[in-house]
Amino acid sequence: MSNSCDVRIEYFAPPERLRPYFTTFFLSEVEVADEGMAEDLLFPEWAALRFSSAEPPLDLEAPAMAELRSGYRLHHNARFPVIGPRSQEIRFRIFSTRLWSINLSPLGWARYVRLPAHEYANVLIEGYDHPAFSHFRPLVDIVFSPEPDAGAEFERIVSFLDRLDMPRLPNEDRITSIYVALLNPQLTTVGELAEELAINERTLGRICLKVFGFTPKILIRRQRFLRSLADFTLDPSLKWIGAMDSLYHDQAQFG
Repeated sequence: MSNSCDVRIEYFAPPERLRPYFTTFFLSEVEVADEGMAEDLLFPEWAALRFSSAEPPLDLEAPAMAELRSGYRLHHNARFPVIGPRSQEIRFRIFSTRLWSINLSPLGWARYVRLPAHEYANVLIEGYDHPAFSHFRPLVDIVFSPEPDAGAEFERIVSFLDRLDMPRLPNEDRITSIYVALLNPQLTTVGELAEELAINERTLGRICLKVFGFTPKILIRRQRFLRSLADFTLDPSLKWIGAMDSLYHDQAQFG
């Protein structure tokens, strides 16, 4: 972090009925000293919706709130940032705020957004004025209350999502099967993945682009990196050379 700050994060598990569609809900409470900004990185994840309690600053020259290597940027006047599925890190800067994050699984994106995920891969947008996210817009006004109450805010989010009339998709079981198979470290090639799922590679590629945002090859590579990152986070004593997934041939390939 670039400024002295206090960060508290509280995670909330999705209720069982929403678990296939949302990976987690969490509240970040950030207090930055001297009215400054904190800076950090977010590593690759699936899509997320963000809602902040902070009033946007009047200084239009302030650095971007978030930016990706792909060139997408969001400024601090964004009321409802939407982050597409990512294979890149996000560099973000933040003022003191309370920030709710609603993280969608690929199946959640397919059901609740219903747009080709590859068109929003490694993309940052302001969701408030975007027609594809208009059904989430009321959350901007109803999530926060004058007196902070994380439990009540979470219940309002869940109640809102329960009221959304989003019919199930006909291929939800197949999407879930792909999602689970990608977590299997033994499946190292697109051919092995397709064979495990009993799907031809062309069909697999089409589903992955539309729902997950990337080709199967990139998804396998992305998952390999995330496994290494998780191992390093859980045991920093390994250093990177010890945390690298066994499928990397050497440190140069990891980089």
